[in-house]
Amino acid sequence: MTRPQLSVVVPTYLRPDLLEKCLEALLVQRLEPAAYEILVVDDARSDTTRFYVADFARRHPGSPRLRYLRPPDGRRGPAAARNAGWRAATGDIVAFTDDDTLPAVDWLGEGLRAMAPEIMAAWGHVTVPLPDAPTDAQRNVAGLDGAEFITANCFIRREALEAVGGFDERFTRPWREDSDLYFTFLERGFKVVSVPEAVVIHPAHTAPPGTCLKQHRNLFYDALLYKKHPALYRQKIAASPPVRYYGIVAALVVGLLALIGGFPAVAVGALVVWLGLTGYVVWRRMKGTSRAFLNVADIVVTSAVIPVLAVYWRLAGALHFRVVFV
Repeated sequence: MTRPQLSVVVPTYLRPDLLEKCLEALLVQRLEPAAYEILVVDDARSDTTRFYVADFARRHPGSPRLRYLRPPDGRRGPAAARNAGWRAATGDIVAFTDDDTLPAVDWLGEGLRAMAPEIMAAWGHVTVPLPDAPTDAQRNVAGLDGAEFITANCFIRREALEAVGGFDERFTRPWREDSDLYFTFLERGFKVVSVPEAVVIHPAHTAPPGTCLKQHRNLFYDALLYKKHPALYRQKIAASPPVRYYGIVAALVVGLLALIGGFPAVAVGALVVWLGLTGYVVWRRMKGTSRAFLNVADIVVTSAVIPVLAVYWRLAGALHFRVVFV
């Protein structure tokens, strides 16, 4: 069998409907089928997904080679899945995307053309189409639009991955593992470039109310990223701590303690500050989003909880990874 130039790694987790659309987009790339292979890495270790991938390959003969993999036992998360993928890949260049994306037909071709011999890695453009009045959850997904080096759309030489040991598997959620790898490349002096012509579409799917609260657990891993790359974290992620959130939490704590301790004037003052700052969070999140009742209610309710969760997970990460990170 001819050795492919490119290997495409697609981690997946119990989303066969989305995976099928992604695979269909990968099959119509403007490259010869022998030029690339596709590796689906099943982080859920689902027999249903395994049978589905085998059936998909059977239904598309003559297409690029499609392989099904699972991460090694005891390893979980997208970083472990991607490591399993690139280590099993046969191409010198590894392209990464996600199971909920739709790569444009010339995605691989543009990425391959950009990978000159001196280039160790590149990232393409992620575009997130939105309705005129998106929900808060859809707008959050839109943060990926034009993002710098994310695994929904990047190309990496195998030798670069081998040199740094791949993705850090301590990032067990789909958050910051790509930034960590990117920062490591920059600190090693590897040449990393942008390829805006290599486009991947990331649909903004609907999400149930309260989804944003679960996502704030991701902030736990900001502490690890900061510990490993403090200068680049402040330069590219956040120049300063979320002072407003700390102020909201402080006002809430002071108000409750004052109320319990019998200082009503202090309690009222602190809770007024908390209410005002929380109202500002609601106003900012409401701008440009749908005025449908469910979306408005979701924003109002979760805005009262988000600052507490954000502070909690940041401090929990700082404690766990033993780093001064506020």
